[in-house]
Amino acid sequence: MDIENQYDEIARCNRCGFCQVACPVFRATGHEAGVARGRIALLRALIEKRVEWDRQLEEPLFACLLCGACTANCFPAVATADLVLDARSEYLERVGRNRLHRLLFKHLLPHPRRLRLAARAAALGKRSGLSRVAAALGLLRIFGRDFPRAEQIVDRFPEQAFREQVKPGTIEGKGTLRIGYFVGCGTDLLFPDVARSTLALLCELGSTVEVLDNCCCGLPPLTYGDRAAARDLAAKNLPLVAGDRFDAIVTDCSSCAAFLKKYPTLFEPSDPLHKPAQACAERVCDLSQLLTSAGGTLPGGGLPADWREKPIVTYHDPCHASRGQGLVEEPREILRSIPGLEYRELPEADWCCGGAGSYAVAHYDLSQQVLQRKIDNVQRSGAEVLVTSCPACIVQLSHGIRKRGLAVRVCHLSELTNRQE
Repeated sequence: MDIENQYDEIARCNRCGFCQVACPVFRATGHEAGVARGRIALLRALIEKRVEWDRQLEEPLFACLLCGACTANCFPAVATADLVLDARSEYLERVGRNRLHRLLFKHLLPHPRRLRLAARAAALGKRSGLSRVAAALGLLRIFGRDFPRAEQIVDRFPEQAFREQVKPGTIEGKGTLRIGYFVGCGTDLLFPDVARSTLALLCELGSTVEVLDNCCCGLPPLTYGDRAAARDLAAKNLPLVAGDRFDAIVTDCSSCAAFLKKYPTLFEPSDPLHKPAQACAERVCDLSQLLTSAGGTLPGGGLPADWREKPIVTYHDPCHASRGQGLVEEPREILRSIPGLEYRELPEADWCCGGAGSYAVAHYDLSQQVLQRKIDNVQRSGAEVLVTSCPACIVQLSHGIRKRGLAVRVCHLSELTNRQE
């Protein structure tokens, strides 16, 4: 979308500066260009032809976390993240696309098996130490200037992805719902234990649970402004969830859930895929929504045998859960319902951790500055267990916990909910 069409929305910014107190990037850097007010001023300058489209725009346009905190703290509620996405899209058209992104978005993300092969190669590099050698030699810079340092964010890869352990297909359950389990890339490749816990929960609540053979939801290319690639991925997923086969399409990745709910915005009303996208969005459930709606005692709730009695547990709000879907009380209600733990609220629980998908790879130093504030709050809370509902957040938070040397377990909501001793 041409940002000139968004001039009226851009002009609604009254330059008050309230976005400064909420913006993780601004609080980390103190630079006006890093806050919503500064980015909107840049977009206005582009529309008014006071600034030219060139590669110097890449850093200010792509360094935004898209966390949405600015809009939540903005009196006129200017949708800065959406405006930045529009500008990124136009940047790609006017200035050019990244070749590596084209490879990822066109040839890997649409093909889960290829993506798993790439993950295996990365795992081999980790286990053998080749990745550290390549980073030391500067060979990983082809993946971006920060990649050699960002490579350490993922501590290790599992032996097998989830869908190598559990093949896509239908499983009989004990409940009443017909559930489609949309498996996010992060859960599939990095956290198969999370996926198995989720599947066990879904089998308790569903009469049938179909593990979908879906590809990436499309959020990664959209965050880089590649709407065409996002639409292609959505178009590939929609036939899997078309019609009324499912009562609920459930995912344990809050980022996937938030984006699946936005599928209708990818297609014009005249597009044949618009109605299927609407039908899909209406049935999508973040796992925390489904568990809360189940009511009563959750299936398998409890603590692992090796945990101490009544551990202190806290919760980090993924941006795509709290601001993206309005899911704030649901995960807390679930945690408070689990016997044998002490729930303690995390200061600034909805403050972005700096992960933001691949943001930590592309902007490692900045993401770590944002992360420090989050880990400070975790340490201040005295929590022994840090729970969240987004794989990207788990990766980033775990990296921060390791760097700080804290004795804190980071886990997914489904892992803590599904404990069957």
